[in-house]
Amino acid sequence: MPSEQDGVMVILSSPSGAGKTTLVNLLSKLDKFDISISHTTREPRASEKPNKDYYFVNEDEFNRLIKNQEFLEYAKVFNNFYGTTRTPVIDKLNRGKNVLFDIDWQGADQIKNKKLDYKLITFFILPPSKEILFERLSNRDMKDKLIVEERMKQFGRDVLHWINYDYVVINDNLESCYSKIVNLIDAEINNGSKDYDLEFIRRHIEKLIS
Repeated sequence: MPSEQDGVMVILSSPSGAGKTTLVNLLSKLDKFDISISHTTREPRASEKPNKDYYFVNEDEFNRLIKNQEFLEYAKVFNNFYGTTRTPVIDKLNRGKNVLFDIDWQGADQIKNKKLDYKLITFFILPPSKEILFERLSNRDMKDKLIVEERMKQFGRDVLHWINYDYVVINDNLESCYSKIVNLIDAEINNGSKDYDLEFIRRHIEKLIS
C-alpha cells in the first residue's frame, strides 16, 4: 500500500524538439530521481545506448508485452511504438524513488487515467517560438526536410494538449527552464508557494498556434 515515504511520478511531455529528453536527463541527476526507461520499436539514434536510453525491441515483442498487460502506458508515435512497463516503476516508487517519465500526451493521459495511489506531477514543455523549434529539429539528426515538416505539422496538434497538464514551461533557456521545473516539483512535494503565471502561458500558446 503506498505511503508518504513513496516516491512521486513526474511526467515531462512536449512536441518533438522542445527539449524534454535533455531536461529529464538533467533532473535524473538529482538525489532520489530515476528515469523510467521506455520500450520502443524504433531504431536507436547514433547517440543512444540500448537499455540505458530505451529498450529497443521488435513489434512482436512489443505486442507480447501489450497482450500480457505489462504496460502502464503505451502509444504509437510517428509510426513507432513506445511504452512504459509497470513493475519497474512501482518498485522504484515503493523504494522512495521519484520516477521521471519522458513520454508524449497519449502516455500521460493513460497514466493519469490509471489513478495510481502515488503523487503525479505533469509538465508540458514548449519552445519559445515555431521558428526556434524548426531550427532545433533541422539541426538534430533530422536532415531530411520531409521529417522536419512532418514534426512541424504534428506540433500544431500536440500543442493543443497543454491544457491537460499541471504546468507548462517554456524552454527558451535550458538552465532557467530546468530551475523552474525543479522549483515547481519542490513546491508540489512540500506544499510550498508556486511561481506560475497561467495567463502568460495562455498568451504564449496563442502566439504559437496563430
